[in-house]
Amino acid sequence: MNPIQKIRNIGISAHIDSGKTTLSERILFYSGRIHKIGEVHGSGDGATMDHMELEKERGITITSAATTVSWLDHQVNLIDTPGHVDFTVEVERSLRVLDGAILVLCGVGGVQSQSLTVDRQMKRYNVPRLAFINKLDRVGANPASVINQIEEKLGLTPVQLQLPIGLEQDLKGVIDLVAMQAVYFDGEKGETIRREPIPADMADEASRARHGMLDALSLYDDELMEMMLEEKTPTVDQLHAIIRRLTIGREIVPVLMGSAFKNKGVQLLLDAVVWYLPSPLDRIYYAKDNDNDSAEVAMTADPDAPLVAMAFKLVDEQFGQLTYTRIYQGTLRKSETIVNTRDRKSRRVGRLVRMHANDRQDISEAGPGDIIAMIGVDCATGDTFCHDKLNYSLESIYTPDPVISLAISPRAKTGDRDRLAKALQRFVREDPTFHVRTDHDTGETIISGLGELQLEVYVERIRREYKCEVDVGAPKVNYKEAPTRVAEFNYKHKKQTGGSGQYGHVVGKLEPLPPDAPEVYVFENKVFGGRIPTEYIPSCDKGFQQARMNGPLAGYEVVRVKMILEDGSSHSVDSSDIAFQIAAREAFKEAYLASKPAILEPIMKVEVEVPASFQGPVVGDLTSRRGIIHGTEARGGTTNITAEVPLAQMFGYATDLRSMTQGQGTFSMEFGSYKQAPRDVQEEVIARFRKEKAAK
Repeated sequence: MNPIQKIRNIGISAHIDSGKTTLSERILFYSGRIHKIGEVHGSGDGATMDHMELEKERGITITSAATTVSWLDHQVNLIDTPGHVDFTVEVERSLRVLDGAILVLCGVGGVQSQSLTVDRQMKRYNVPRLAFINKLDRVGANPASVINQIEEKLGLTPVQLQLPIGLEQDLKGVIDLVAMQAVYFDGEKGETIRREPIPADMADEASRARHGMLDALSLYDDELMEMMLEEKTPTVDQLHAIIRRLTIGREIVPVLMGSAFKNKGVQLLLDAVVWYLPSPLDRIYYAKDNDNDSAEVAMTADPDAPLVAMAFKLVDEQFGQLTYTRIYQGTLRKSETIVNTRDRKSRRVGRLVRMHANDRQDISEAGPGDIIAMIGVDCATGDTFCHDKLNYSLESIYTPDPVISLAISPRAKTGDRDRLAKALQRFVREDPTFHVRTDHDTGETIISGLGELQLEVYVERIRREYKCEVDVGAPKVNYKEAPTRVAEFNYKHKKQTGGSGQYGHVVGKLEPLPPDAPEVYVFENKVFGGRIPTEYIPSCDKGFQQARMNGPLAGYEVVRVKMILEDGSSHSVDSSDIAFQIAAREAFKEAYLASKPAILEPIMKVEVEVPASFQGPVVGDLTSRRGIIHGTEARGGTTNITAEVPLAQMFGYATDLRSMTQGQGTFSMEFGSYKQAPRDVQEEVIARFRKEKAAK
C-alpha cells in the first residue's frame, strides 16, 4: 500500500466536448496503464474509460469511470466524469469524495455553461483544482482569453505556469515558466519529452509571463515578495512548494496548457497533479457524530483509527451490487463486518476490488484515501460505513430535482413487465436524480429526470440490457404550483356516525415564500394553551404536506408555501391523528385556492454555439420560443449565445438547431430556476389537467 502522502484522488471535469475522456486516455497511456490509445470518436474500440456500448456509439461519457495509475512514484486514483448536465449527479458524487480536480477548458470555447456548473460543484465541496486549457491545436484557440474568462466568469485567481509554443496547427510544445525551459513532445504518441532552452524569438514573452506568474504568487507569499524586492531568484523547489500551498488553500488555480488529442502537455499536467494537488493528509474532512448531538468531528487519515468510509456510487450487477467507496480513516479489510450508520445494520464485506474502468483487480485491504469498490454489500448512495465503535455520518451528496417526465410501459405485457420493474428498480438505486412513480389516476408508470438525453439513455439501456421492448409517451414538463398571496383557513372536520366519531379543527394562515427561499415548504406552530393537543400537531403538518403534493390547480406539487397553525380545537373522545390529518388537508385546499395560486415552469439556461453567419436566425428562433437572450459573444468565426428558455419550448431543439445551421450548431442546457408561467400557458396547463381528469 502506498504511503498516504503519495496518494492523489483526482477527477477530470469539464463542459461537453472539452476533451476530458481523450485526456484520461492519454493519462492511462503515458502512465503505462494501457498500451494503445483509444479514441472517443472514429473507428477502433473507443476510449477505455467509456466502457458502455452506448458511450462508444454516441461518443459521450454517461457514467463516471474510476481507475488507478502510477506517476512519479505516486498512486493517482482518477475519475473521468460526464460533461452533459443530464448526468451531473455523476460529477457531483465524484467531487464529493475527491481531494483535487482538473478543470478542463476548451482553448476555443473557454468557460462555457457546464464549466460554470462544474466550478460551482467544486466550490460546494471545497475542491482545489488545476485548470488545463486543452485543444490549443484547434483553429481559433486563444489561451489568453480563456485565462481572462477563468478570472471574470468563475471568480478564481488563475496563475499561468506555461506558455504555448505556437498555436493551432503550429502548436509545437509549451514553455515551462517555473523551470524556464521549452518542452517538446517527440515520438509518434508524444511519449518522449525533450527539454531545450527557450527559443530566442519567445524569450521576451516568456520573461514577461514568468514575471507575471511571480507577481501573482508574491501577493499571497511574503517570503517570495521579499526575494523579489531583493532581486533574488527563487529555486524551482521553492516555487513548487509555494504553488502547492496556495493551490491546496484554494487561493490560486495553476493554469497548464496543451492538446490531449495531439499528445502535447499531458505529462506535465500529471507532474502538476503530483506536485500541486493535495494528498488525503492535506484535506480535513468532517463527519457528524450521531451519538453526540450531530457534533462535527474531524477525521484523521490514520490507517489504525476506527474505520469511516462513504459509498458514493452504486452499480447493480449480475453477481451483486458494486459499491464504489472512499475510505476517509481506518482500514477496510476483506471479510470483515462494518456498520451502515443510516440503518445501524452490520454488513459483511465479501470482496474488495480496485477498479480500472470496467475491469477489476481483487485486493485484500484498503486504507485512508483509497477509492475502491465493495462487491455484494447492500446500501444506498451516500451511506456512511463505520467501525462498530463509531456512529458517524458524512454529509450526503447534493442531488437536483428532476424537471422532465415521460410515461413508460412494456410492449408485451407478460414477461416484459417484470423485466421493466427490475430495470427501473436498479436505475433508481444507482441514480438519485432518476425518479419513478405510478400515476394514481391512470396507473401509468412515470419516469422523471434532469433532461431528455438522460431519459433517452435509460430507455435505451432497458431495451439493450434487459431485452425489454417499451412504449414511451411524449416528454412532459414537471410544472410546480405556488401561492401568490396570504390566505387564511378555518376548517372543522366533524363526522358523527355510529360509534366513535372524528373531530379535528384547525385555524391559521397560508403564506407564500420568496422565490429564493431555501425550503419549498415550511410549517410553523403557533398554537398555545393546548387548544390542539401536542400529539396532534405533527398530524396537522402531515396533512398539509399530503395536500401539497397534489395541488388543486393542476395536480402539481405546491412549493414556496408556509403553513402557520394558529389555533383550533379538539374533542376528548373523537379527536385522532387521522381526523387532524383530514382537517389539515381540507384546510390547505381551502386556503390555497384563495391564495391566487400560479403555475411555475422550469426555465433552462441555454448556451448555443453557432457559426457567426447563422447568429440571426438562431437568436430569432430562441426568442420565438419565449427565450430571453442574455448575451452574444463572438469567438473566432463562431458566436456563443446565452439565453433563458422555458423547458416546454426546448423539446426537439437539437434537430431544429441542426437544420437551421446545416449541422454546425451545438447547444447545452441546464436547469436554471422555476418562474411564474405567462397567463396563457397557465390556462393551457390547467385546461389540460381538467380534460385528463374528466377523461378518467
